Amino acid sequence: MPQFQRLGFPNRGLTEVVIPVGLRRLAKGLPKGNRALRNRPYLESPQFNSNFLTSMDWSSPIWYASYILVLMGLAGYGSHRLAIVFLYLKHASKRPEPKEMFQDLPLVTIQLPVFNEMHVVDRLLDSVAALEYPLDKIQIQLLDDSTDETVEICRAGIERLKARGFDAEHIHRTDRTGYKAGALENGTRFAKGEYLLILDADFVPNPDLLQKTIHYFTDEKIGMIQTRWGHLNRTYNVLTRIQAMFLDGHLELEQTARNRSGRFFTFNGTGGIWRKCCIADAGGWEHDTLTEDMDLSYRAQLKGWRFIFLNDVETPAELPVDMDGFKSQQHRWTKGSIQVCKKVLPAIWRAKVPLFIKMEATAHLTSNFAYLLLILLCFLIYPNQQWQPDFGKFTYYIINVPIFFFSSVSVIVFYMVSQKALRPGTWWKEIPYLPLLLALGIGMSISNAKAVIEALLNHETAFVRTPKYGIGQTKRADWKKSSYKAIKSLTPFIELLFGFFFLFVVVDAAMRGSWSSAILLLPFPIGFFYTSLSSLARMLPSSSTLTGVKAVNRKIP
Repeated sequence: MPQFQRLGFPNRGLTEVVIPVGLRRLAKGLPKGNRALRNRPYLESPQFNSNFLTSMDWSSPIWYASYILVLMGLAGYGSHRLAIVFLYLKHASKRPEPKEMFQDLPLVTIQLPVFNEMHVVDRLLDSVAALEYPLDKIQIQLLDDSTDETVEICRAGIERLKARGFDAEHIHRTDRTGYKAGALENGTRFAKGEYLLILDADFVPNPDLLQKTIHYFTDEKIGMIQTRWGHLNRTYNVLTRIQAMFLDGHLELEQTARNRSGRFFTFNGTGGIWRKCCIADAGGWEHDTLTEDMDLSYRAQLKGWRFIFLNDVETPAELPVDMDGFKSQQHRWTKGSIQVCKKVLPAIWRAKVPLFIKMEATAHLTSNFAYLLLILLCFLIYPNQQWQPDFGKFTYYIINVPIFFFSSVSVIVFYMVSQKALRPGTWWKEIPYLPLLLALGIGMSISNAKAVIEALLNHETAFVRTPKYGIGQTKRADWKKSSYKAIKSLTPFIELLFGFFFLFVVVDAAMRGSWSSAILLLPFPIGFFYTSLSSLARMLPSSSTLTGVKAVNRKIP
């Protein structure tokens, strides 16, 4: 049975901490004036409660071991990012080419699923009407599940297209069964074209989109073509800049690397074209997950269909400009990916596909479990700082440096490579946003961890749309007056508490003279304060609302 020593911390408000003698962290780094910590008779005094001593015997090494295990898990996902970067660079020159060109262009059905999108529907219809494709080879389906004035806007927009000679149809459902997947399933029953271009309401396709993509379907084995999303309002505010970096990493690096290296990748829900018979062969659109696009993609590829990702064909879209909209979108994507993981991962491992495909699919489908690890890390960081054993400098660097590299530095490398690929002349201008990117990822951990837990517990929630306001690069504040707002929750208050806790941790580390720890931990309070205060600010009445209220009050006698 090992011997233990009890350490008093009278200057720090902690009455006692117990650690094994052999771990040697007796008084290292403690205030010089704390003589009690160096007073061996005091430490070995028989007055201490042996029951409490026994209960705390293993707290320090167990807590530290948990901390290391959590960091190793995060480092594992970080090493996967580096693997993606390696695959991207290795296969950078393998751009896919069409097998041949269609002599007679095929009929394409353009499906536009919308739900309460009054700010962007007209912009969407105008951009679709501007596509450079024969008029008689296009069918437009506006799949409308709206419950507000969007219905009339859609109806009027379709009538305008019909007057211009388009084969356009407004399909309005009053029953939102299956949400977006249900709308697509319903529309596909009436689709005349063998190829289905799907565009969400916030997308604005470039005129040459179909000309650059349709010819890849001359290969009968191709089931889906995905284009890379662009960003209409990338520089609108700090949040949109960081979102753009997140999406660029996924689309430019992950999608390209997976596709060109022969691994599975997924349809992004919009900005892509499906072969209709591929959808039918895979079992059709299903409604049991919030990410029907990911679900269908894996089922289709398990059936032997091949997909193509075109990173040089951009389809611009509007990014959420407010924190609540961003959280709503991320919550849906995170929860849906875990639902798909539970649904298709066993089938992937049973399938007769190479091991490297199974491994990559597993890393992809389980990646959002990193948010649970991040939450665990939040609870382990401060106790670890206080009670971590001292294994010597050599062992410290052997353990901590690799973990830090794979869990943190890998993130920086990943997103910088994507920016350099997309903006070769100005990529360095994005470097100042990297600390904020790390902070936002941390701040989102509570909302996204909640989504992971809901998926694991089979907690059913509705498909919550992300509000869109028709915003481009031009600054405008009238979107704040819109009736479209994300659903409010208690999450911002929890994030605020985490922000204050980590502010205390950072200040505590600085007061102990551990400036490196203070700097490395700084993204935690910044991230939690950013996500919480941005959401809480939206709960307050806007200045325009207050002005309106004052005007009404002045009219009341």
